[in-house]
Amino acid sequence: MASLARVSPSPIRVLIADDHALFRDGLRKLLESEEGFEVVGEAPDGEMLVALARKTQADVILLDLAMPRQDGMEVLRELAASQIPIRTLVLTASIDKDQIVRALKLGAYGVILKESTTQRLFDSIRCVMAGQYWVGRESVSDLVRALRTVSPGEPTSRSKEFGLTPREMEIVTLVVAGYSNPDIAQRCSISEQTVKHHISNIFNKLGVSNRLELALFAVNHRLTEAAS
Repeated sequence: MASLARVSPSPIRVLIADDHALFRDGLRKLLESEEGFEVVGEAPDGEMLVALARKTQADVILLDLAMPRQDGMEVLRELAASQIPIRTLVLTASIDKDQIVRALKLGAYGVILKESTTQRLFDSIRCVMAGQYWVGRESVSDLVRALRTVSPGEPTSRSKEFGLTPREMEIVTLVVAGYSNPDIAQRCSISEQTVKHHISNIFNKLGVSNRLELALFAVNHRLTEAAS
């Protein structure tokens, strides 16, 4: 009896963008030593990266912000304008909170420092490939504060536009403020299971999949400004 062939999942196709050839070479070897990754191109500057992104059909870009000809932020802006279906992970030696916020608002899926462990690099790539955000040690509430600083606007409540109930809006506000499920349960006098149920409904209504995405969505759409 013939056995069915086992089909392996396709590797994550990675594009490396950094102006240091030695670093790119080391990163390529590192990724290719791990099952599930394939490096499909390297770019020493921003202009070449955008061209490669269009041509290679990569899944994920590892992007250094400090590059010649076109820096990382300009690349993010152009990728967003071009609607190239690729997820970008900023891989940098150092970055401040305002830069993280700018990168996220320009479409980056996360930030990881070059000093991170190999395993954290692999985890971060898999995370953004799954459509989630990776922001290292930054907390949701810290990023939300920074987002509000760079996203001024008139306070407006748009909860009705997205079909959120008053209770769901209350929970959105608490999540954005950085409260955990047990904290929310205590403050709202409901069970943790009920909190989880409400959060699941909120995710479905807003089309997000984790707390950071919810926080980014809430701030970008000014959902909680009236309540803050």
